[in-house]
Amino acid sequence: MVRGMETPRVLTAAHARTLGISRGQLRSLPWLHLAHDRWVDLDDGVDRLGHLALLAQGLPDDAAYSHLSAASLLGAHVDAPTRPSIVLTPRRVLPQRAEVLVHARRLEAGDVVLHRGLRVTSGAQTFLDLAPTTGPAELCAIGDALWRAGALTAESLAERLARADRVRGVLRARFVAPRLDPRAMSRPESKVRWWIGQSDLPPIEVQVPVLDARGRVVAHGDLGWERFRTLVEYEGRQHADPDQFDRDIDRYSLMGADGYLLLRFARRHQREDVVVDRCRRALLSRGWVPPTS
Repeated sequence: MVRGMETPRVLTAAHARTLGISRGQLRSLPWLHLAHDRWVDLDDGVDRLGHLALLAQGLPDDAAYSHLSAASLLGAHVDAPTRPSIVLTPRRVLPQRAEVLVHARRLEAGDVVLHRGLRVTSGAQTFLDLAPTTGPAELCAIGDALWRAGALTAESLAERLARADRVRGVLRARFVAPRLDPRAMSRPESKVRWWIGQSDLPPIEVQVPVLDARGRVVAHGDLGWERFRTLVEYEGRQHADPDQFDRDIDRYSLMGADGYLLLRFARRHQREDVVVDRCRRALLSRGWVPPTS
């Protein structure tokens, strides 16, 4: 049980009948099937973490939350799936549960961590597990977030990928891994950096310092090219907050006053070709010469 979580109501089928609750009702929300003849009422103030903790009570001892479930728990910018994923040690008959999506994995001790009271695949294992079904840009964003959250390091990822020669998705994971950067502050920022990195544009920099006429750092751009005094900012929903909006305007005015060209992108700019084309045009206006073929 997760510390601080209220004890929910757990019923057997017999107890439910005495309360006028049919088996049909137990098979639908808000009732969660924990194990044989045990259900819990999710209406009793149970949040998502508590939901997963309760669900774990009815799982085998070697079960660990994995894939997008693990990524969400460890701090990546992903939506937690409605049906959690778990991994189990391979066995002759893999148990199946309607409440979870079951995967078989041979994992070493370090591939599973205890996170907020739950067994979860490590950041490196989670990154590898997601590689087969996740595009490179999105995988980069997940890796950036896991690293920034402290769930992943360059060393731990290199060690896991080194012993994954026959694992599905390892080629993509190895391709993306050297390009991760924990300084990225958001999922869209990571994706923009990936798109630029796969183009013929100059390598884009992260957290670019903005200098005033005296050489003092007065602000930082999310991304950009210091040599060409060109910056790239992604405007997420948090930028609509009045205080954040005021801070952004102050930063942008400092950037403009000191001669920086600022490109601002938002949710509508989710196409790689649009972002790369606008960055290209900005760099050309600042004297960048494209490489000759």
